Parts: sequence; structure tokens; C-alpha cells
Amino acid sequence: MPMIDELLAAGTPPIVAILRGIQPDEAVPVAASLIDAGIRMIEVPLNSPEPLKSIAAMQAGFGETALIGAGTVLTVDAVNAVAETGARLIVAPNVDPPVIARAVESGLEAMPGCMTPTEAFAALSAGAKQLKLFPAAALGTGHLKAMCEVLPKSVGIWAVGGVDETNASAWLGAGAAGVAAGGSLYRPGRSAEEIGRIARRLVTALSRS
Repeated sequence: MPMIDELLAAGTPPIVAILRGIQPDEAVPVAASLIDAGIRMIEVPLNSPEPLKSIAAMQAGFGETALIGAGTVLTVDAVNAVAETGARLIVAPNVDPPVIARAVESGLEAMPGCMTPTEAFAALSAGAKQLKLFPAAALGTGHLKAMCEVLPKSVGIWAVGGVDETNASAWLGAGAAGVAAGGSLYRPGRSAEEIGRIARRLVTALSRS
């Protein structure tokens, strides 16, 4: 089961798909469309309907070649519940050291959300190696560049919030390790085929950066 560094080293596009609101019966076809388009990192926020069912279904179908996991992970109990599905990715909108530490202890990839260097270093102290700059659109690429200047070069910073095919490459150019796309990629009611088309455009946009 690959982790972020392994996927990036293999040339996987640095994109996490955020499937907020997905229903369990959509999970497998939507994941298949994303993976076919080249996106191999997928999160289901825990405020989606029956998120653990969706995560478990995607993990069972694609966990050997894709990194599947949960977003909006706010508690240690939630980390444990995600780990029980076999999924490996834990994404949060905030820095909660016990949540990060539990994810790392469980062998999961932790990507906590931060806005400031203070939050970023607190996340690193708790064991995170990947950080989610959130909300990226409100902060701008200049903010990301400033963060990159003070953080260790080994740390991956992912731009999340307001990312789409028109600006994703600008985030990579500013120093982001990758991006995450939510509403610009998946919304409840979109077909798996439409999601696949949007995903391909996003992958193509990043390949030109």
C-alpha cells in the first residue's frame, strides 16, 4: 500500500481528490474514474454520509495501488476508526498533536491543516511530514512561499481550498508539493464519467507546470 512519497517518486500526479458528500454506492465507480485519470490519492471527509463505508469500499478495491483515507479527522477515535478500514491517509483542517501522533503511531500518513509557521512546526513536532495549507485560496501563493522559506525542505506542503485546473500549476510553482481538489472536482450528483473528465483536465494542467 503506497504512501505519498512513494507515489510521487513513481510519477503520480501530486493531487488529492476530496470527495465530500459522496455516498457509499458512488465510492467505487468514482474512485475508479479518478484512478483511471491518474489521481491515486483520495480522501472522504468524515462529515460525508456513511464515510467509513465509502472508505472501506475504495480501500478494498484500490488500496494496493492508491492511497485512500479520510478528511476532517478531528479525534483520536476517528483515526482508529479509519485505521480499521485499512485506509492509510488522515487529513485534518487543523493541528491536533494527539490526532497526528496517533496517525503516525498507526503507520498512517498524516496531513494536518495549518495556516502559520507556528502551527506548521507544532504539526511537525507531533510527527507529521506532510502539511495542508488551508484555506489556500484565502492565503495566496506569496504566503506559501514565505512558509517554504522557514520550513525544512523535506516537508511537503499541499495547497487545499479553492484549487482547480486554472490555478493548480501556480501552487506548484510557488513551492507546493501538491494540491487537493474538492468542489472543483467532485460534487454530489456529478457522474463518475464527468468527474473523470474534470480529473483528466486537472492532471493535464499540472503536467504543464
